[in-house]
Amino acid sequence: MFPTEPAAVNNGFGALLKNRAFMFLWLGQLVSQLADKVFFLMLVDLVVDKNSSYFPPAGVAKESMYPILMVAFTIPAILFGSAGGVFVDRLPKKLIMIGSDILRGLLVIGLAFLPRDFHILLLITFGVSTVTQFFAPAEQAAIPLLVKREGLIAANALFTSTMMGALIVGFLLGDPLLSLAETRIAKNYGPELVVALLYLLSAVVMLPIHFREKKLSSEILGDRIDLWADFKEGLRYLKKNRLVLNAMLQTTVLYCVFAALMVLALPLAEKFGLQGKQSGRFIAAVGIGMVIGAGVLGHWGEKTHHKPLPLIGFLGMALILAVVSFTNSQVLALGFCILLGVSGSLIGVPMQTLIQQQTPPIMHGKVFGFQNHAVNIALSAPLAITGWLNQEFGLRIVLIGMSLVVAVVGIWAWKNTRNVLQDVI
Repeated sequence: MFPTEPAAVNNGFGALLKNRAFMFLWLGQLVSQLADKVFFLMLVDLVVDKNSSYFPPAGVAKESMYPILMVAFTIPAILFGSAGGVFVDRLPKKLIMIGSDILRGLLVIGLAFLPRDFHILLLITFGVSTVTQFFAPAEQAAIPLLVKREGLIAANALFTSTMMGALIVGFLLGDPLLSLAETRIAKNYGPELVVALLYLLSAVVMLPIHFREKKLSSEILGDRIDLWADFKEGLRYLKKNRLVLNAMLQTTVLYCVFAALMVLALPLAEKFGLQGKQSGRFIAAVGIGMVIGAGVLGHWGEKTHHKPLPLIGFLGMALILAVVSFTNSQVLALGFCILLGVSGSLIGVPMQTLIQQQTPPIMHGKVFGFQNHAVNIALSAPLAITGWLNQEFGLRIVLIGMSLVVAVVGIWAWKNTRNVLQDVI
């Protein structure tokens, strides 16, 4: 499914392990991802715990604090998802990533010394989420600078595995880690200190990286930053490059499905008589499947050229979503969730690699910023409507409906992409 020929050398994980700069980038991403997950759990603990020192403002119920906090966490992703990419094209990627980690670390540690006021917590949450919108596109744009074109599929496979692994490990170990910080360090600032140190550690890990990026002239970029003009330029580029646009649409649909599954995990757990907090095992199973699929692609990716991987992935996800709605075995459901993750990796890894391969360096920031924006919206929309759909129509109908949508999108995307790929090859 890629417009490149397999290289004669080993371009799998073995080659990446010898790439010192890339390994520092990967380790930085790993630590940063863990910090994100632990920070999220810390926010939940700060407002949901019955012994919380944060009290609701006048006119706000305590049970409304968490939804309000999540809105503050989500809004920057929608507002600034594309804006971050504009700066990525104009500033050194290393400066943006390390600076973002340091800023997030300072914001989190500030919580420990500022008054325990809910409005301050909202502002800090908003700030951390805003800074994250600059880190994400810079990270994606950095990968092609450190890895040769033929090694991108393995690099993206490793990054996808790390992202899902951090999701699993972060949510499994986050709570014990925060509890340990409260008891061993300090109840009032222990958790904040741990999260801040994780962000700062990510910055330190990436310090040795040397990027060979060309400094673009002001004639190419313009003398001043115009967010709206740069946004329109990125949009025009995507309209002209159907290959990149189609790949981006497919990754967006993939994240829509995963976001919907995060909501449906709760009724799925109830179907098997599990408690609400045990619903995470289904999400973890999908993550394990993504890690397995990404690992296979990363190791044997050179053998998958010109194969319809995304089509196989979409049809596999469609079939699994339909079958899960009829299974009455928890073990089988978990197995299907693993296969769902494997199918998802057949879409996410090759499509992200394709975007990196086909986007010129001058457009990296704009394109990855736009993609970050689209993914953030894709993650938000299903969270808002999937619960309501489940209440109105039931779990089985919703899963079958998702199955049909995924199958249609997969077939449509393949038909639209196949001819373009043949032209590129």
